[in-house]
Amino acid sequence: RSSVRVLCGSNWSLVLQGQWMLEFYAPWCPACQQMEATWESFAKESERLGITVGKVDVTQEPGLSGRFFVTTLPTIYHANDGVFRRYRGSRTLEDLQGYILERKWEAVEPVAGWKSPSSIMMHGMAGLFHFSGWIRQIHNYLTGTLGVHVWISYAIFILATLLIGLFLGL
Repeated sequence: RSSVRVLCGSNWSLVLQGQWMLEFYAPWCPACQQMEATWESFAKESERLGITVGKVDVTQEPGLSGRFFVTTLPTIYHANDGVFRRYRGSRTLEDLQGYILERKWEAVEPVAGWKSPSSIMMHGMAGLFHFSGWIRQIHNYLTGTLGVHVWISYAIFILATLLIGLFLGL
């Protein structure tokens, strides 16, 4: 049984309380696959370290990857009572443990308030990521299920964008 807490859109706010280390990964990512065993070992030590270790699958949770503005994989964040810091150190078990035990996170500049995952700005970013996933689903439905040519699907989206813009402009 894994000691790593799986976070999703409905329970991500758990990281706003207590001390966490949070990994954003994708199952297809070679670097993420390489780090999987280390992250599990780190999670097994979490009780001794006084932290909770979590992970987010960005392929299943695009809103969370938008909220945290994840652009590379794997991405690791440290959170302490809602204050977020991006972990950029080595990905060895010893360095991860040292980051917590030696309180190295205190020397790292926190994420700016407007870029904090709990800010209204990043809440909007999460919404945009959800919206882009919804658009992709519609495109896949049009091209895969209905057999519409890809360029016709693009034309439909272009037309919809123009009509929405015209409507909002009025």
